[in-house]
Order: sequence, then C-alpha cells, then structure tokens
Amino acid sequence: MDTLFDRIRAQGHWIVFLLLEVASLVLLFRFNAYQGSVWTTQANEVAGRVLDGQQRIIAYTHLGKLNQQLTETNLELQTENDVLRHRLAALEHDSSLTERVLAEQLANIQRIPAQVINNSIRERENYITINRGSADGVKNEMGVVCGTGVVGIVCQTGKHYAIVLPVLNSRSSISCRLHDTEYFGYMKWNGGNPLRAFIDDIPRHAKIRVGETVETSGYSNVFPAGIFVGKVKRILNSDDGLSYKLEIGLSTDFARLRDVSVINYSNYPEDAEKSDSLEKEVRP
Repeated sequence: MDTLFDRIRAQGHWIVFLLLEVASLVLLFRFNAYQGSVWTTQANEVAGRVLDGQQRIIAYTHLGKLNQQLTETNLELQTENDVLRHRLAALEHDSSLTERVLAEQLANIQRIPAQVINNSIRERENYITINRGSADGVKNEMGVVCGTGVVGIVCQTGKHYAIVLPVLNSRSSISCRLHDTEYFGYMKWNGGNPLRAFIDDIPRHAKIRVGETVETSGYSNVFPAGIFVGKVKRILNSDDGLSYKLEIGLSTDFARLRDVSVINYSNYPEDAEKSDSLEKEVRP
C-alpha cells in the first residue's frame, strides 16, 4: 500500500495536469459557441457512423431494401393522390391561383430517400437521426415525410448525417388545415401518447366533424399544401372556452418509423415565400 501511495505522489504532477486539461476542455466547449458547435457536429458524425453500422446489420436481417421500396412506392402513390384530389377540387369550384400552382407542384418535388438510424418517442424533446447529410443535398429547414405523412423538419445537418425535429417534440409547430373547411392552426405535441397531437384556436363557428382529414396548410416553404398529417379524433373546448381544441390522430407511427424522404421544396412560389415571413413551421 505504501508503494502505491509513493507512486501516486511521484506521478502527482501528471494527474493534476490531466485534470486541468479535462476541466479546460469542458469550459472551452461549454461556454464558447463556435467550439461547442464544432464539438457537437463531430460528435454527431461519430455517433451517426456507429448507429449507421448498427442499422445496416438490422436492415440486412429484416429485408430493409424491400421495405424501403414499398415505402417509396407508398409515398409516390400518396403524392399522386394529393394531385388528383386537388385537381378534382379545382374542377368543382373556382380555385385561386395559389391553390392551382401548389396542386401542380406536388408532382415535381425532389425527394432524398433516407433511413432512420436513431429515434426516440418517450421524451418531451425527441429527435431523429437520418443517414443523409449535406453531401446528399440535405439542408436545414427541409421537410421530412414518410409513406404515411409528415415526419418533421431538418434542424441540424452534418456531411453524411442530419438531425430531424419531429412532430413528437414540444418545440415543433406545424401549420395545418382541415381539408373540408380549410380552417388552419398550429399542430403541437404535448408529450405522452405518440399517436396524438393537438391543434388550438379553431373558431367556434367552424363546422368540424370527427374523422375529417388534417393536412399541411402550405403557408411556408417547408411543406407544400395537402401533405397528409392525420385525422380529427376528438373536438374539445379550449381552456378559455372561446375556441375549439382538436385532438389529432397522427398518421405516422413514429415507434415504427424507418424509411423517410427529405423533400426539397426550395422552388416555392413567391406568394408563399411572402407568407412564410408571417407563418413559420417551427417557432423558437
């Protein structure tokens, strides 16, 4: 025992040096925005590579390639269905110029296929990691969808990986509308059930029915109008009793989420870009 203490005392200056180095690095990355950002980006790259390797093994054992093809086909059919639905609506009534332009552009959206390599649904601020990054054309504030509807918005991008702010995050706020009446509001998730979200401030005079389709409103350049979000499950009163609060059954099961697509909707009409300054998909 005395020999051990003697060795520790003999090497004490190295131990103190290492402790000071660790403390200085912690202070550097925690209290300096640039260094902290570099550290976060590199850490995400390393973690992404590890998770990607793990996911590749799982994908091989579960026939992931076939599943991805089926999901992409489902997404294409959903997009085609939205186009046909909007064209039918245009024939039935006099649509505005913006509605017609949005209906035509739904068929021409560039999609970047990706796979989910990390996902959480039990926290209040959940995040998703996908295996596509800036090298693949992914940028911050791009929308992410899957074969069943809206997933979220890209919030941080590395070279080969990106982090998505999903609907199941308390910071998420997606502008949605009711398909039949076109009343709109912001859909938010308050935690708890990963299959339910809420839309507040729907006027009391709005004629709403349970089962009505909820879709993206198109009031920003993140998502085009008409992307499926879910359906109305319950019609509730707001806390002040002056409006309705709608409980929405989400179309996407985030617990089983695997194959997604990042949509590049940068060629949005000028009218929508102007409205984007007033309506934001994600509010801080």
